[in-house]
Amino acid sequence: MREHASTVFGEMSALAVQTGSVNLGQGFPDTDGPDVVKESAIRAIREGRGNQYPPAHGIPELRRAIAEHQSRFYGIEIDGMTDVVVATGASEAIAAAMLALVDEGDEVVLFSPWFDLYAAVVSLAGGTRIEVPLIAGAFRPDAGALRAAITPRTRLLLLNSPHNPTGSVFTRAELEAIAAVVAEHDLWVISDEAYEHLVYTGSEHVPFATIPGMAERTVTIGSAGKSLSMTGWKVGWATGPTDLVAAVRVTRQHLSFVSGGPFQWAVVDGLALPDSYWASFRDGLERQRDLLCDGLASLGFPTTVPEGTYFATTDVRPMGYADGWAFCRDLPRRAGVVAIPHEVFHDDPDAGKPFVRWAFCKRPAILEEALTRLGRAFG
Repeated sequence: MREHASTVFGEMSALAVQTGSVNLGQGFPDTDGPDVVKESAIRAIREGRGNQYPPAHGIPELRRAIAEHQSRFYGIEIDGMTDVVVATGASEAIAAAMLALVDEGDEVVLFSPWFDLYAAVVSLAGGTRIEVPLIAGAFRPDAGALRAAITPRTRLLLLNSPHNPTGSVFTRAELEAIAAVVAEHDLWVISDEAYEHLVYTGSEHVPFATIPGMAERTVTIGSAGKSLSMTGWKVGWATGPTDLVAAVRVTRQHLSFVSGGPFQWAVVDGLALPDSYWASFRDGLERQRDLLCDGLASLGFPTTVPEGTYFATTDVRPMGYADGWAFCRDLPRRAGVVAIPHEVFHDDPDAGKPFVRWAFCKRPAILEEALTRLGRAFG
């Protein structure tokens, strides 16, 4: 695990504090989620619900709520008692699924750029990661390149849509092409769909498990932190067929065992919020996306407008920098802003060299301040 000893997020967040910079690097909102959900957690604490160890796989009420969520939004019918496991955030759910399904020496294929956690959990499982670059510039998946990367030792595809860090949302046609490769080579799939509710006008989130033939081989990851803007609560989950979820449960219970008892009760109420909440949540982030992307473009940054998540990507070469690392290390002192270089999301650093990721899950006033600072430095 030596290669994973430090993370870029820790380095850049520390640099933000040292320099008084606006932190558009780490992906967490600077406002809380709905008050009704917070009050639900407080009420659970006061009433003694969840203050002691909750059931190992999550309180039954939350498991049923997650199953109802999958049915309500996607028509996916699962049994909350057998096909759901609650975890300490989506991160633990991904790690537990990887440890459950991958043996030492197995190959794990993933599209790059990838969220840095993915590389670490493949290493924890003793697997070998094989990266398949998204189509350059457009950040779209290439099923042909995926097929070419698979060998007899390939065990699993780690899929992510809506995609961090690029903001791409894979289309149904793209997912069907990926599914054909998965079926051809009899792979397991971990589908990280933590940003499922952060999808903007003109795009649609299609759960991979809804593609014909994929439900029986896919573990789907969800996140209350992302969907309810409560990232510090660390409540996530994995859903899927009973046999795969049973395997994930075995490994997950030996990681954190249990966590977040009162928060689990609150997430039950959060997942039941009316459609108006989900629409307002999405629309607010879409406005923040447009504010940041329009501002960056006006300053001369070639900007890829994301279809989902809360991350935008720019090319820094027109700003006089050969690579994103140099730009991001210089930016706090030059402009008082922090961003994240794409290089850290690749095994081949040249693949992401000119690109930088910006988080727009911040209040409009904070985004405007960041743009003002960037304007002084680059305008």
